[in-house]
Amino acid sequence: MAVRSTTGGSPAAAGRVERAVITIPFFAFALLLGATPAQAQRPAPAPRHPNIVILLADDWGFSDVGSFGAEFATPNIDALAYAGMRFSNFHVAGSCSPTRAMLQTGVMNHRNGLGNMPETIPDQHRGKPGYDTVMNHRVVTIAELFGAAGYNAYLTGKWHLGSDKTRLPEARGYARAFSLADAGADNFEQRPIEGMYDTAAWTENGKPATLPRDYYSSHFVVQRMIDYIEADRTSGKPFLASINFLANHIPVQAPDSDIARYAAMYKDGWTALRDARAKRAAVLGIVPAGTALVTMPTTPDWKKLDAEERAAAVRVMQAYAGMATAMDREVGRLVAHLKASGDYDNTIFVFLSDNGAEPTDPFHSLRNRLFLGMQYDLATANIGRRGSFAAIGPGWASAAASPLSGYKFSAAEGGLRVPLIIAWPGNGKIRAGAINDGLAHVTDILPTLTELAGVSGHGGDWLGKTVEPVTGRSLVPMLAGAARSVHGDAPLGYELSGNSALFRGDYKLVRNLAPTGDGRWRLYDIKADPGETRDLTAAMPDRFAAMMADYRAYATANGVLDMPAGYTADEQINRYAFEQQGRKRLIRLALWVGGVVLLLSALFWGIHRRRRARRIDQANADMVGA
Repeated sequence: MAVRSTTGGSPAAAGRVERAVITIPFFAFALLLGATPAQAQRPAPAPRHPNIVILLADDWGFSDVGSFGAEFATPNIDALAYAGMRFSNFHVAGSCSPTRAMLQTGVMNHRNGLGNMPETIPDQHRGKPGYDTVMNHRVVTIAELFGAAGYNAYLTGKWHLGSDKTRLPEARGYARAFSLADAGADNFEQRPIEGMYDTAAWTENGKPATLPRDYYSSHFVVQRMIDYIEADRTSGKPFLASINFLANHIPVQAPDSDIARYAAMYKDGWTALRDARAKRAAVLGIVPAGTALVTMPTTPDWKKLDAEERAAAVRVMQAYAGMATAMDREVGRLVAHLKASGDYDNTIFVFLSDNGAEPTDPFHSLRNRLFLGMQYDLATANIGRRGSFAAIGPGWASAAASPLSGYKFSAAEGGLRVPLIIAWPGNGKIRAGAINDGLAHVTDILPTLTELAGVSGHGGDWLGKTVEPVTGRSLVPMLAGAARSVHGDAPLGYELSGNSALFRGDYKLVRNLAPTGDGRWRLYDIKADPGETRDLTAAMPDRFAAMMADYRAYATANGVLDMPAGYTADEQINRYAFEQQGRKRLIRLALWVGGVVLLLSALFWGIHRRRRARRIDQANADMVGA
């Protein structure tokens, strides 16, 4: 079955009562008043457009939600899952900006400008068609569409789709926006990721903004969204609320109480957690029972860590869990507010992550360790707290992706397959509590929401200008219980930083470059084998050849460029950081060192000169005395 129900029916359906209407007495009463039945009946009010809430998590792995297999607490997101539908075969891009641009526009990343990101694009690709590294002006955003339909559109949190005045959220259809233009920032203070950016580029409605003293990222982006909704309450308009959390992007940080909640956990290591999550996901119906797992070559051996390394690793996963739970609590606070205001039942909620779990280890090089040690308090006891800098690395990322292979940046399922939840609590169009395992894609979100809300699309023409047509397909048939994916057997291509995939039906053709792969193409049945453990290339040569042809057609149509020899995303990020910050810091350091050297040289020269003068004076005095 492609759609499985995990409850006995939705609460809304269970509570629905048929009302008997006594028509004959009403008809007689109407005649006595001299009115016809048509005149006596008031016309039904036009149905109100639903509100839309998009909850976008950052770097959450496939099983980083309780209802997808996580062991840490996400009760509020889980409540939305059981009030709506979970999609267990939903795909995004391998990193944040391309996913965010596809979510905003319903257009594939090479056509919306995000063929690559500023931090990962090689110099040879800059300025080439589709490689703008920002969301281009040839696409229409969901905010522009819904705004034209009478919605108030708001955005809070991470944007990362362009920082000039023509590309910030308020220039792309959002009436109010408090946004971060960068890939990430500190969660406790107005501070950038040191070594990547000069400042934390927060703006409100296009102007530089200052964060409050009691700032914590997840709390702030939700509170500011509530403020926006209430500020326009009297307008009577429905709202589109896009909440873009910084959790759980590097740096991993959480309130002390949330970290403490997990003080007794994670001492058995990442391999044990990966196995436990895989079993839990199967019990929940998220993946087939007995789903096979691979051990990724980048996963360290837990048993070979010394006591100090284990203590630090345990602490960072406790902080990661606390960060997720802190974010979930804010989702619950938003839901409680919408219930109190009477908006909850007529609000469509969409929860997803922008890519798989982050495997990067910022401490892998001596240079990084020395630099970060000068900027942050890296003591084990301080991991996750204010002033800290931490990341879960490839070990815990393998658990967050469980039972999938790979993680962020790669085109493996662990990089592209993430949780998706769609709920409309007061509407029976969505099968509450069901799980759909049909293929779905992030470009499908926009057409799904426009159809559910009764908002017109643009059809490739916007304000008299030709724009990129929406490439996604509405998931409404799947939400209603359709057994098949809306994509059927149509090919769906993908590429980012040389890591490539082609989806077709239940099958996936995939290639990953070093360091996560070897550059070879492989074929998998990702419905039966989501862990990508059995390469079917030799067993299905005709399918392999046909899908290779599909990928080449996709790459040609979308202007996909080959990566330069030796390229890796990790090295490019390090190069970007050096070009943006490292070189300037080295110059400042060199100037400082040079200044100190000059000062010391002048001091030593002055001392030497005075000593020489004293010796000369003493010699002259001796001569006079003689």
